[in-house]
Amino acid sequence: MGSMVAIDESNTNLIGIDEVQRALNRSRASVYRYTNTDSQNLNPSFNPRKLNSEYRKDQKEPLLFDPNEVARFAKDVLRIKEVTVEVLNSPHNVTQQLLNDILAELKAIRFSLAAEAPADLASHRAKRESDEEEELAA
Repeated sequence: MGSMVAIDESNTNLIGIDEVQRALNRSRASVYRYTNTDSQNLNPSFNPRKLNSEYRKDQKEPLLFDPNEVARFAKDVLRIKEVTVEVLNSPHNVTQQLLNDILAELKAIRFSLAAEAPADLASHRAKRESDEEEELAA
């Protein structure tokens, strides 16, 4: 019987040891044993038989993993038959709301400009010239 690997990518695309532990349903010690680490090399080269973490700049940085790498490891190495990486949508946050507001305003500006814009350059010039003539006549 297969197992499902569900991963929440709410704030970032990378997940930590705790999330990997829950996704694989393995002990924390097992996850560390599976991980491709080397005391002499901070970022060892890819090992298909290990769980490969993302690039780190410092030994003190936590190990982070791409959800697709966790799914690959579960399927190829642990032989979990049915592997599903489930991406759960993040809750609405302030940044997302601001971006939605900006998008709505840009759409309104575009609609306004499209309504006022002449079909071609000649009609634009004619409209501008008639506006200038009206100004001079006044």
